[in-house]
Amino acid sequence: MKSVFFLILAILSVGFNAQMLSSVYFEHNSYELNEGSKKKLDSLALLKAGLTFRIFGNCDSSGETEYNRLLSEKRANAVSAYLQGKIGNNIRLENTTGLGEEKQINDNSTDELRGKNRRVDIFIEKIFAPGEIISRKALPSFLSTKVSQMKVKDTFSLPDVNFIGGRHVWLPNGSTKLDQLLRILKDHPALEVELQGHICCDYENFDGEDIDLGTFNLSWTRANAIKEFLQKEGIASDRIKVKGLGHLNPVAYPERTETDRIRNRRVELVLLKK
Repeated sequence: MKSVFFLILAILSVGFNAQMLSSVYFEHNSYELNEGSKKKLDSLALLKAGLTFRIFGNCDSSGETEYNRLLSEKRANAVSAYLQGKIGNNIRLENTTGLGEEKQINDNSTDELRGKNRRVDIFIEKIFAPGEIISRKALPSFLSTKVSQMKVKDTFSLPDVNFIGGRHVWLPNGSTKLDQLLRILKDHPALEVELQGHICCDYENFDGEDIDLGTFNLSWTRANAIKEFLQKEGIASDRIKVKGLGHLNPVAYPERTETDRIRNRRVELVLLKK
């Protein structure tokens, strides 16, 4: 529960409309909430700031389209009904929607991946103030900071590592910078990092569609593309964690130019161990 509070508080302390995603998962063909899901929803219901929850039910692709749509609605309604009995006036349930198999975040090639598609997503939002403008201060570069000066849990930028819109393919000038990242990790084998992916533009959904994969986890696939590059070059998988943050922390909002959009299509790095 504490981790949920601290994440929300961190989000709300930033001067923009934060949207956070929380998800609960279901057994095959079921819309019953398990005890773990109830505990997660209990913690969300205790949040004190003025928030809006939007609830979206999802399915894997194992059933017929209409059956999946109805099942996803039942899942969304189960979450909504549970929260309705817990929340106070500080939280508003704005909508409850069943998406069926429309927003797959993974392919359905294994039981584990299908299980991740059997879920309900709760979007937790604070609204942008009218006319609000964000221009976030640049983070220190991981590539130019001495390892001796780095602190565990600090977040760093990967300068010039930006991505093509809608894809997990980085722009050409990112390759040199990723070679530098690879060299730092090879030279300092004790370092462990978390790669955090970001998107631009799509503020109706937590994350964007990866047009190459057809999944709705673009921020994660961007971070994972860098992990796969590093693994291929000999960095052990257990030294690299991957997280997708959707549009949670834009460096520029509103995105008035292509430069703004490119700046938001990025991956940042958190130092986990040194």
